[in-house]
Amino acid sequence: MRLVGAAGSCWAATLIPIAMGWKAGVVMAAAGAVIAGAAHLAPSSAWVRRRVPNRWGSADRLRTISIGAVAIAGIGCCFAVSASVHTYLIAAHPLAGLPDGARVGATLTLSTDPTPIASGGFGGDRVLVRGSLNEVRIGRERIETGGALVLLAPADGWSTLLPGQRVSVRGSVSSPIRRDLTVAVVRTNSPPTQVSSPSVLQRAAGVVRARFAAAAAEALSDDAAGLLPALVVGDTSRLPQSVRGDFTTAGLAHLTAVSGTNVSILLGAVLLVLRAAAVGPRTGAAVAAVVLVFFVVLARPSPSVLRAAAMGSIGLLALVTGRRKQAVPALAAAVIALIALRPALACDVGFALSVAATAALVLLAPTWADWLAARRVPVPLAQAVAVAAAAFAGTVPIVAAMSGSLSVVAIAANLLVAVVIMPITVIGAVTAALAWAWFPLGVLVAHIAGPPLWWLTLVARWAARIPGATIALPSGLWGAFIGVAGLAAVLVVVRHKTVRAIAAAAMLGIAVVLVPVRLHPLGWPPPGWAVVACDVGQGDGLVLRAGLSSAVVVDVGPEGDAMARCLDRLRVRTVELVVLSHLHADHIGAIERVLHRGHVGAVAIGPMHLPASGFRQVREAADETGTPIVELAAGRAVAAGDIVLRILGPTIPAPTDPGEGDDAANDQSLVLSVDGPAGRILLPGDAETPALGALMRSGTNLRADVLKVPHHGSRTTPRAFLDAVRPRVALVSVGADNTFGHPAPSIIDRLRAHGTVIARTDRNGDVAVVAREQGLSVVARGGPAEADRPERAPPPSQ
Repeated sequence: MRLVGAAGSCWAATLIPIAMGWKAGVVMAAAGAVIAGAAHLAPSSAWVRRRVPNRWGSADRLRTISIGAVAIAGIGCCFAVSASVHTYLIAAHPLAGLPDGARVGATLTLSTDPTPIASGGFGGDRVLVRGSLNEVRIGRERIETGGALVLLAPADGWSTLLPGQRVSVRGSVSSPIRRDLTVAVVRTNSPPTQVSSPSVLQRAAGVVRARFAAAAAEALSDDAAGLLPALVVGDTSRLPQSVRGDFTTAGLAHLTAVSGTNVSILLGAVLLVLRAAAVGPRTGAAVAAVVLVFFVVLARPSPSVLRAAAMGSIGLLALVTGRRKQAVPALAAAVIALIALRPALACDVGFALSVAATAALVLLAPTWADWLAARRVPVPLAQAVAVAAAAFAGTVPIVAAMSGSLSVVAIAANLLVAVVIMPITVIGAVTAALAWAWFPLGVLVAHIAGPPLWWLTLVARWAARIPGATIALPSGLWGAFIGVAGLAAVLVVVRHKTVRAIAAAAMLGIAVVLVPVRLHPLGWPPPGWAVVACDVGQGDGLVLRAGLSSAVVVDVGPEGDAMARCLDRLRVRTVELVVLSHLHADHIGAIERVLHRGHVGAVAIGPMHLPASGFRQVREAADETGTPIVELAAGRAVAAGDIVLRILGPTIPAPTDPGEGDDAANDQSLVLSVDGPAGRILLPGDAETPALGALMRSGTNLRADVLKVPHHGSRTTPRAFLDAVRPRVALVSVGADNTFGHPAPSIIDRLRAHGTVIARTDRNGDVAVVAREQGLSVVARGGPAEADRPERAPPPSQ
């Protein structure tokens, strides 16, 4: 228990200075020194010798407690001093004092693989790279310095780099989003320069990872091929966003982060093989240690991998020395050692989740398994349920605090997939080794992983589709408190038979009433709907009714199946036309899902085919489904069922330089005017000030009854444009809690000044505009339309 106290002390003493500044660390160090001194002097105090032993026991017992207190306070004092020094050096770093947007040069050594970023639609495919600084260049000054750096860069030129390579780059600097001993964030649109060669070990690991991924891609479906490397070595670079979202909702995301399970299976398999070969325990432990080191290099030293590897190393040491492994001291020792080596782990969420889950498995799972077995639950099932429930309970406060949500299907989902995790891990490890040695044999073995991966993805998909699979909670301390309170309530319910029966009956009644309503909402879609802004998150996805069961889709939102589900809810069988306003990911990401849904007449794009990555994605999806691609330009008109689409823009020249495509894509958005039962609907995509200004100068009549607010309500929309449109209804397609500040308050205020009815997908979910004789009604699937505005607008103009 002294190790547990020391681990908690060093964690807190490192976290607080990083989060609050070096001065807080100095105060903590001073407090630790005072406490350690007082604890050391306490046993020799006459007052203590006279009174305390009566309560705590003998003088020897008191001295033991004193030594423990001195050790815990002393280690906390040392870690606080160390964290304070680190934090002070970060605050005094040359990059820390620069204003956001300043141009700098840097030379750094990469510490991680480039990680694909879930794009918000700006700048095409990008990656996040972490590295340690060697040199910075500010103006003409060169400064040799260290520190951790986060780099946001284009995928082209960066995605193939390996840890350990030294590169140079130029970009704009900004402050880190959170305090984690990162010096700065540098954004660049250029490829790296002066790239050094990786080490032999890293090159070998890169070859194994690449061949493993290639073998999985050749043998398995797209979802399974991206999932297998993620489960075995933590390589999520090819994991589809839809699968990633399903795993997060279902509470299975931890499976794609290498953890103690992977290490246990790996070391267990190695030791069993060596034992079968009559190899002694010391030699076996040495071989297993070498395998463990290479596995850490292969899987990359993420927080969960480091924690698992540290505990595995302690276990191997126990095997060599003949001492029985004790999980709690091993975990505490691993925490102390890792935070001493890498202080930034103290504020890493992944590390905290890994430690919390492991502690719960060690402390709670055995007791819960015995409790279930005593109630005649079969032992294997009792152990599986206890493991899943303990891991969930241990991580509830952290998950609730960080994500503001809680999966209520996580225990059941983890229980259903537990049977396939070990086979997948073993098959994946064999596939990786064989693909490196002889690629065709690796592909052959990868086929074996198909059925268990199919089951895993099926469980994740169905669990994520269950109505109410996640519960929204406040983030931060309130979320953690609610998570703990809810967990305590569940434990009380489970332990009392009568309360358990009442709770089960209540849950059954709620499910009988709410589940059918969530699956098929009453009154949705509303009769006479003309246009629906689908809730696709931070992106655009609109549906224009073209007939009884047909529609025109304008943009399909980011990757995932939100748009396809919206079309299902609207009972749309035939999509006459999919119009993509421009080729940013938040407008085209779900194109594959929509086209594979079937019955799509054609895909329409604007005259600019940039960014190239977006055009390539659309073309490949269209070719795969045999859907024709048509190009629209200003001046054209397209009839689709009961509606007519007129192309008003873009009216400014498209750039010819591919390097300008990402920045110019918004202003090259197709601007559509739609005539139908709801009057005139104006859909300007993500057009910004230059494009909207050119549109106004062209003399085009912009008056409309319904406006899809440009660029999710960005402040790049000029007031003069809103004054020219003067819409009766404004639809804002925007993601909840987005980091861009959309919609801008100035835009909302200007629309309110015109008496416009405002409906937002971040607050209202899917929003429909319904044409009736009395006027235009706004019907929201996820809640009432804007509270301070009427839900009915005047009749549409003729």
